[in-house]
Amino acid sequence: MVEAQTWTTRRMSNPRLLTLDTNDQLLDIPATPPSDQRNNNNHHHHLNNIGSNNLLTTSLIIASWYFSNIGVLLLNKYLLSFYGYRFPIFLTMLHMLSCAAYSYAAINLLQIVPFQQIHSKKQFLKIFALSAIFCFSVVCGNTSLRYLPVSFNQAIGATTPFFTAIFAFLITCKKETAEVYLALLPVVLGIVVSTNSEPLFHLFGFLVCVGSTAGRALKSVVQGIILTSEAEKLHSMNLLLYMAPLAALILLPFTLYIEGNVFAITIEKAKTDPFIVFLLIGNATVAYLVNLTNFLVTKHTSALTLQVLGNAKAAVAAVVSVLIFKNPVTMMGMTGFGITIMGVVLYSEAKKRSKGASH
Repeated sequence: MVEAQTWTTRRMSNPRLLTLDTNDQLLDIPATPPSDQRNNNNHHHHLNNIGSNNLLTTSLIIASWYFSNIGVLLLNKYLLSFYGYRFPIFLTMLHMLSCAAYSYAAINLLQIVPFQQIHSKKQFLKIFALSAIFCFSVVCGNTSLRYLPVSFNQAIGATTPFFTAIFAFLITCKKETAEVYLALLPVVLGIVVSTNSEPLFHLFGFLVCVGSTAGRALKSVVQGIILTSEAEKLHSMNLLLYMAPLAALILLPFTLYIEGNVFAITIEKAKTDPFIVFLLIGNATVAYLVNLTNFLVTKHTSALTLQVLGNAKAAVAAVVSVLIFKNPVTMMGMTGFGITIMGVVLYSEAKKRSKGASH
């Protein structure tokens, strides 16, 4: 489609730690406070409970976001590379159908957010254009996992800010400060270093992964342009509700033309190995959870927090994938990945400073 520097994202002071000296055998019991003071104490106690609950909720949401993001990457990799289910377009279409069904349930049945209608044909065409870019990005990303390890895939994906800056300049003529552009140099340098030392480098996989990263950046720029007016502004979950079925419709002819009789192949495979059904349903469900938790993290923290967590997620996903799939890594490759992540962090800080200066 898609961001506090620490796990504790809420701006709240640490609760005072009450320590008890073990040498004290007797505790002085204070006199009973007046009723208004008791009420005041109860009020503070209630507020502390609310603060603790909010912190716990935010932590659980962030943990869910990590689980779903890394989970969908690993499941895609397992299905496409190790399990032998080599249908990335059909897999993406299943993701889109899942997002459509779960979005409908979340909005119309659970009423997590209010339902918004499309107001005009022009707005529909804009959403359709976004869906097409979204399809291109996700299909390219899933296809790259057939040929590249997750660690290298994530290293390339971390260059999204570089492509975002390029598209923002080309489409909107928006110029960033020199500091922001300088911060992008290590982003690119890190990928050059990683690419030169990647043991499992695959040219086609590399190109489609770069295409996926560029598509993700283009989508964010286009989305910022075409849905900014108050009349056409859609909530992210409503936008997904409309984009997902359109994306599935776009992908249908491509999966039939490129991947052949994939429906019959999947049914035949399910007859001999029912585990594929659980894999596909689980994979599609986790794909929706990525979008849901993206929204929830932004709601409970901020867009900047999501961005910072995204930078850390790339590194965590790379480490987890190496541990699970045992793909070889080199010291130079790890260094390159580290340089890219450092560049992304510098870019985020430079963007924050430039926004602060403009305001």
